[in-house]
Amino acid sequence: MLDIATLLAHSKDLELIVRHVLAGLGHGLQAGRERGAGVEFSEYRAYAPGDEWRRVDWKLLARNDRYYVREAERDSHVAVWFWLDASASMNELSQRFPHVSKLAYARAVIACLAAVAQRQGDAFGLLIAHHGRIDYTPASRGPRQLQRLMSRLNLIEAGGELPDSDTIRSHLHFARAPSVVFAIGDFIDAASATTEALMRLRRMQHDVRALCLRTEAEVKADFSGDISYCDPEAPAHWVAFDRNAKDAYLQRSQAHFDQLRASCRSTDIPYLEACIEDDPAKTIRAFLRRAGRV
Repeated sequence: MLDIATLLAHSKDLELIVRHVLAGLGHGLQAGRERGAGVEFSEYRAYAPGDEWRRVDWKLLARNDRYYVREAERDSHVAVWFWLDASASMNELSQRFPHVSKLAYARAVIACLAAVAQRQGDAFGLLIAHHGRIDYTPASRGPRQLQRLMSRLNLIEAGGELPDSDTIRSHLHFARAPSVVFAIGDFIDAASATTEALMRLRRMQHDVRALCLRTEAEVKADFSGDISYCDPEAPAHWVAFDRNAKDAYLQRSQAHFDQLRASCRSTDIPYLEACIEDDPAKTIRAFLRRAGRV
């Protein structure tokens, strides 16, 4: 996986990871805003590093001695949302890259997609599902929003269970306007409140896309028979993986993910599975292609 395994394992600098992963990935998420002749002035906002100097209002600078940027646009009014599963199971580590977790991989994918959204001028926000609650970062635009989101991602620690239906329902106000929702997690809970909410959003005509992260060991049931394992979200239940247990696990796993794929297909949710040992750039490109966007 290039040197990205080392970056994911040891770097807290998401900007560095984004630069590595997005090299050569110049395609966007959706149509976004239209710029150029004929667009209408929207508002002023304070200049932020990374803004184009040609958008600075020099007359306003002369009057106020501060830099302001003109937001001139005909907005599509579509916000990009990142829905991150940060429950305890996302702490699962790769056996091939022992310092890379599902959460680290998901964090890098979201940071890269957010960078593309920011580059396009789209508004984007973040929902983090963990410890039975949802932490909410409102959607906004610009370089400062990207820094805000990356800072939030860096602080996330996976833990606890996913929120229940009532908790999720109370946060669905974020999707009042047309939205693109990128949901990223391991989707190991059968008929969870999260998958039900995503399908409900799709029925409300939002553009919902799901990325399911697994480890190679999970896919192949390549677990040591000398060790007992427990569900991190139900630590009282321990399992030793002998030959019979592995066969049963593979059957249950196959049935679970077959059902998940079928549910996504029936509600027209583009669905992609990836292992955290995969190159994130290839995963992002495949994720966008699955929705017909690249």
